[in-house]
Amino acid sequence: MASVASLAFQPHCTFSDRVAHLLDRIDCRPAESAREREAIFRLRYEAYLREGAIGPNFSETFADPYDETDNAMLFGLYIDGDLASSIRLHVASRAHRDFPSRKVFADLLEPELDAGRVIVDPTRFVTDRRHSRLNPGLPHVTLRLAWLAAEHFGAEHFLVAVRAEHQAFYRRTFSHHPICEPRPYPLLAKPISLMTVCYPAVADQVHQRYPFFRSTFFERRMLFDRDLPVSRGAFRPDAVAAEVHHAA
Repeated sequence: MASVASLAFQPHCTFSDRVAHLLDRIDCRPAESAREREAIFRLRYEAYLREGAIGPNFSETFADPYDETDNAMLFGLYIDGDLASSIRLHVASRAHRDFPSRKVFADLLEPELDAGRVIVDPTRFVTDRRHSRLNPGLPHVTLRLAWLAAEHFGAEHFLVAVRAEHQAFYRRTFSHHPICEPRPYPLLAKPISLMTVCYPAVADQVHQRYPFFRSTFFERRMLFDRDLPVSRGAFRPDAVAAEVHHAA
């Protein structure tokens, strides 16, 4: 198989082709052992420290209580056995309301939960610097997990809580739009704004633009059908997707 680096020099090879080839090289798995989780917490620390989002600490790791909630999934993505990136997903519903973005944006998100809507909240998205340079599609491959979770759990809202300088990426890739001004975010030095997209409204458009975001039911089941309190039963085929309501 051609390497991702060599694919970059093939004029006929599109960005989607390169990401698809990268997907073939990725081993994605939930972090279940203490060793896997420790490696992810160290990767987080390195990434956040490099960006100036946190200060140094003695343990050289970065974790928070939301890593332990019963509706959280922590994933590591590996290339050739090396930890290349990580992301944490929370799947929230009316009955399971504990997730990171709710703490900061409760005024916007509580009404959505009360209305029975399902929310996917990806946080702690980090990449290894070396692998990110060698594999430009690594952010897309990592965030693909959040996209797949939105489909699997029937989420109306695919959230991202990001700094202002990262908004363009999410707007361009998933059609996210901001719904509030930046706010202070626990444990981070820089303010964060909340963006959302109504997954059912943009799914076809995103799949046409980026075919690598497509998935099979079997793939989603292998990734997500674990002992989560929010199950696929949360999906309501007749649900009317709605945007987050917020004060003008």
